[in-house]
Amino acid sequence: MDNNKGEKSKKVTSKSPSFSLRSPSLNALRLQRIFDLFDHNGDGFITLEELSQALSRLGLNANLSDLKSTVESYIQPGNAGLNFEDFSSLHKTLDDCFFAGDDDDLSSPAAADESDLAEAFKVFDENGDGFICARELQAVLKKLGLPEGGEMERVERMIISVDRNKDGRVDFFEFKNMMRTVKQIS
Repeated sequence: MDNNKGEKSKKVTSKSPSFSLRSPSLNALRLQRIFDLFDHNGDGFITLEELSQALSRLGLNANLSDLKSTVESYIQPGNAGLNFEDFSSLHKTLDDCFFAGDDDDLSSPAAADESDLAEAFKVFDENGDGFICARELQAVLKKLGLPEGGEMERVERMIISVDRNKDGRVDFFEFKNMMRTVKQIS
């Protein structure tokens, strides 16, 4: 049984060279959610200050003047910041610049989806043990500035709603089932 857990953990921790999801619909949804999280005041624009704060919350402290020089050319004249189209263009440029040609040719769409899910799972599984516990989920929610991260009781309810084997944490298979359910709803 321990050997099986090791295999499961090994799959989850395999490194993917790209932060892009290979499913265009999931990638667009993910990008829209990121945009909405970064747009702190909800005005439809991500200002340089909002972008700097969001990156800082994620532990990526960027110098404001460096950030400005990188992002400024994507902001349309007269706008207070990046709208979603500008943000998408910036994301695509950064993805092409840093990850172009690095994608493995995964043999099937199912293998690509599996790889994307493993990458997403690793974001939440901070200690790499193959499980997402309430503390790890809370930490990620807090980093993203989501109010749910402030209440452990809500986080525990989120875990319970996905935890099929009732061990108090979410394994990769439970995570995958939850994500498939979300994909079917959207």
